[in-house]
Amino acid sequence: MQTNQETPNALERRIDMSVTLADIDRDVDARIKKLSRTVKMSGFRPGKVPLKVVARTYESQVRSEAIGAAVEKVFGETVRAQKLRVAGYPRIEPKETTGSGVLEFSAVFEVYPEVVVGDLSERVIEKPVLEVGEAEIDRTIEVLRRQRTRFEAIERVAADGDRVVIDFVGRKNGEPFEGGQAIEFPFVLGSGTLLKDFETAVAGLKAGENKTFDLTFPAEYQATNLAGQTVQFEVTVRRVEAPVLPEIDADFARALGIGDGDIAKLREEVKGNLTREVKRRIQSDVKNQVMEALLAAAPIEAPRALVQAESAQLVENARRDLAARGIPVDRAPVESWFADQAVQRVKLGLIMAELVKTNDLHAKPEQVRVLVEEIAQSYEDPAELVRWYYAQPERLAQAEAVATEENVVAWVCAKARVSDKTVSFDDLMGSAGANAS
Repeated sequence: MQTNQETPNALERRIDMSVTLADIDRDVDARIKKLSRTVKMSGFRPGKVPLKVVARTYESQVRSEAIGAAVEKVFGETVRAQKLRVAGYPRIEPKETTGSGVLEFSAVFEVYPEVVVGDLSERVIEKPVLEVGEAEIDRTIEVLRRQRTRFEAIERVAADGDRVVIDFVGRKNGEPFEGGQAIEFPFVLGSGTLLKDFETAVAGLKAGENKTFDLTFPAEYQATNLAGQTVQFEVTVRRVEAPVLPEIDADFARALGIGDGDIAKLREEVKGNLTREVKRRIQSDVKNQVMEALLAAAPIEAPRALVQAESAQLVENARRDLAARGIPVDRAPVESWFADQAVQRVKLGLIMAELVKTNDLHAKPEQVRVLVEEIAQSYEDPAELVRWYYAQPERLAQAEAVATEENVVAWVCAKARVSDKTVSFDDLMGSAGANAS
């Protein structure tokens, strides 16, 4: 066996290797002898097929297997001897034979980058601070009220917030167009369900009234046959319904799972749920800052093989998610859509793996237990969820991964400069908080 290593770039390696044909021939003979003991062929009893017949029938297949095994063995011995950490699978390229009784080939592959985390002492991590008080509880209960809005028919004209039930037909050049008509179609004025100009035209109408109006579709409208086109709609209002929010009473509390209808218990439960969500949001914000700090402190190149594998996994996840939601897509997700995300995930995975290994940041059993019990608190039967997690190793592995990640975040925060930053409910909760206002 002979080897010769080249380094085309930072991570890619090319190793020239060779195996002797005599060794391959001996392996082929051994494989054919072994095969002859069990092979079944017409006209012969099992195990009695002559070696020449077996060789004539199977030599090509057996030789291919022998060469593959020899190449794999030489490659494995070489990378172990040189202490190379191979990322992905090698590409084997045969070389022109020199007639010297050897089979020459090259293995092209990538290695894992060396991860060195630089100084983190000057990195600033801003930890959001938010105490859940009465105001946050009130805002959340108001959101819960709005989610349980019912509508009652009224005689007045339609205004923002009202639900309007209409019949409509749209015509382009005097002819109805596909998707431009409906019977008893409900929508809430001001919700953005329909085009703004359409909602504006319906506002101010009462039940039983008709209206005909022109509407120009936006140039970027998803239906390309209507984009930028002016059409005419004829609308008949069947009903106008005003929103009615439930009172915050015992019935409201019972509808939210408080068996005895106690409003104080409802507020306490809302506070507990909010506190857990606020904690989760703060942890997520800090984690994102930590990941940015690690990427800056440990600049590495991501092996292409790992990036391609990560991109493929992200595509598969996206397809499963769309299918689960019943969402049809004109074009299926492709790997190029996730290229940047895949590169970042691979880099972070390599950096975090190195930190975990060198600083013993593996999740401890007691950490995992605390995490699982914390997750379980938001479920009706926490003990049952805990049992569910511990019933299958793969489920528990997810919690272990989260706990390990938390250890990495804590390690970085201990090295960096962490400062508290008071934030508003809306800023921390994002759109959820905005909806509560």
